[in-house]
Amino acid sequence: MLHGLIWWILVGLIAGWLAGKVMKGSGFGVLMDIVVGIVGAIIGGWIFGRLGGFPFGGMLGTIVVAFAGAVIFLWLVRLVKKA
Repeated sequence: MLHGLIWWILVGLIAGWLAGKVMKGSGFGVLMDIVVGIVGAIIGGWIFGRLGGFPFGGMLGTIVVAFAGAVIFLWLVRLVKKA
């Protein structure tokens, strides 16, 4: 169980930081990068699951899916903030 939690935190941190770099130009800080990345993993997992599969396996594939979901999440947050 602890191994899984550490995995989620690590993937969330990397994906959130990358998404922050792409969408904002810098990260959001460690805690928010983790939150953005974990939310992104959930969104990305749902989207890729609906599309029929994941690009590839392993940690790199998980980070790619979480990153894609995090970018979509940040884009949606920006849309809501503008409204």
